[in-house]
Amino acid sequence: QVRLVESGGGLVQAGGSLRLSCAASGRTFSNYVMGWFRQAPGKEREFVAAITWSGGSTRYADSVKGRFTISRDNAKNTVYLQMNSLKPEDTAVYYCAEDLAVVPREVRYEYDYWGQGTQVTVSS
Repeated sequence: QVRLVESGGGLVQAGGSLRLSCAASGRTFSNYVMGWFRQAPGKEREFVAAITWSGGSTRYADSVKGRFTISRDNAKNTVYLQMNSLKPEDTAVYYCAEDLAVVPREVRYEYDYWGQGTQVTVSS
């Protein structure tokens, strides 16, 4: 059974930064695409970023391009999301997810395992 645990969320002012982490356990981590999604109150869960197992290919939502960076450390079974220049509209619960794929995908239904999420709140 795969277990994903997010951490690093919190309250930050607009323009600030946060780094989210997602630790994986229960199965070989390095063979899978890892993604980050987010869900704001009253909205659908949306794609944020994804990265291939090698880290050689990444994909971002247009709303976060140039501000967020996804990375992974397979030796630590951890994927990260560095979030800079945060905006109030980035406020959401952020989830990491695992996808058995060779290319980073945006569709949430393609992802097989999910963490419980970590809250990110950006104040104006």
